[in-house]
Amino acid sequence: MSAPRVLMLGWEFPPFITGGLGTACHGLTRGLTSAGCDITFALPRAIDQSHASHVRLLSPASAAVEASTWVAPPEGTITESVVSPQELEQSTSSALETVRRSSLARGTPQRIKILDLAATQESAYASGNARSWLTSSAREALVAMGPDIEHLSEEQIERLVESFARLDPPVISDEDLAIRRALPEAGLRAHDAPDVPEAIGGYDGDLILASERYAHFCVRAAQKLPFDIIHAHDWLTYPAGIALARLTGRPLVVHVHATEFDRSGDHVNQAVYNIERRGMHAAVRVLAVSMLTRNLLVNRYGVSPEKIDVVYNGVDLEPSAYGIKRIERSERIVLYFGRITMQKGPEYFVRAAKRVLEVEKNVRFVVAGSGDQATSMIEMAAAMGIGRHMTFTGFLRGKDIARVFSLADLYVMPSVSEPFGIAPLEAMGHRVPVIISRNSGVSEVLTHALKVNFWDVDEIANKIVAVLRHPPLRAELRDRGLFEVRGITWDGAAKRCLESYRKAIAVVGRPATPRAKR
Repeated sequence: MSAPRVLMLGWEFPPFITGGLGTACHGLTRGLTSAGCDITFALPRAIDQSHASHVRLLSPASAAVEASTWVAPPEGTITESVVSPQELEQSTSSALETVRRSSLARGTPQRIKILDLAATQESAYASGNARSWLTSSAREALVAMGPDIEHLSEEQIERLVESFARLDPPVISDEDLAIRRALPEAGLRAHDAPDVPEAIGGYDGDLILASERYAHFCVRAAQKLPFDIIHAHDWLTYPAGIALARLTGRPLVVHVHATEFDRSGDHVNQAVYNIERRGMHAAVRVLAVSMLTRNLLVNRYGVSPEKIDVVYNGVDLEPSAYGIKRIERSERIVLYFGRITMQKGPEYFVRAAKRVLEVEKNVRFVVAGSGDQATSMIEMAAAMGIGRHMTFTGFLRGKDIARVFSLADLYVMPSVSEPFGIAPLEAMGHRVPVIISRNSGVSEVLTHALKVNFWDVDEIANKIVAVLRHPPLRAELRDRGLFEVRGITWDGAAKRCLESYRKAIAVVGRPATPRAKR
């Protein structure tokens, strides 16, 4: 079987920062391209093509996408047509067609009211989002549903939605219907901003709306592209993947780099959890970055273990960078590198630093990164009286990353929840010993790294002191770690990914051409 053509959906694609989703996507695509895959990568915003010469980039700013928008009718009195539940069940399409023609003749919006609702049963939709998106779709179609829709059953709502899609011309297009089903959480947002903006991405603002806009962009831009499989990275791209899979018949593979439990602990955002779960269950195969993540998907999301493939991340090594001359300094450097968020355990790094400085004075703790816990981390260090021993660099990228690694004697990752963790591999590639949390996926693949429980600050401090005090231990971790990390490559990840693609295609098939739009 030849290498498949891949439509990859991702929210980030920067190859110039350490760790993170963007780095993983960049490394994996390089490995897949080397294996012969043709990859089109859809991003929510444009980036410099020189950073991604091995893939074909697709973004709202670079693709000519024809936006389909609803044209508002002349202002007028909303009239009302009556449809009983029996009529709804027997001939919803013909009833709605009559209503639609009447509405068009008057040039006014049309309200559909469902009577005799006492006979209908409440369903799980009563407090859910399906009603919201149905209402939104109706508003886009100039059909306003009455308040009594809250009493419709799930089956009646589904029948009503199907009837919208069957009208000629359809009140809801195939594309909109697919997206509504993939992302019911979008609710009433759609009618406020139906057009695809030039740049959608980022992590600020209404992310569910951003995910919906991205889905609309992908559906419009990608349906006629030649691809055999859809590969969606993390929850923001899952609705686009689900919609495209339904519209094109191509198999969907979702890649789980992190879950809502990793980001928020047990206090999850229910809407995000629902989107994650829907994507995992809609996919033919699910890729998890570690066994730790795989077990979470089985236990918290109800995903069948038989459809999950573990694909460990890799690392890009640049041997020429190993020879960077170390900057002379008197202090030993212990490095924290990554986002400063609860998930990464910055509190435990500061507490361990306090313990280390009680026995080793000539140590500087460098925190490279940014995040919502940065201010509290600085305040904690000051309150503990160790502020002068800590340096906060802020966000680093490009050559500054190699420079800070060249300074470090030790890298520490005390993550509370880390689905994988690419940064330790990059540290080892720069000949820096590492201490990593046992609550990380990368701990499953590393032997020559010291492992700790994130909450045990005494254990973390003791191992930091051991590495700093004993050059033979430091040398062994550095040399054996470099040898070990050379075998953890993106080519290996790509090979496992290809195996998962083949399983997915074997189940769904490999259409020769995209499905024609009706």
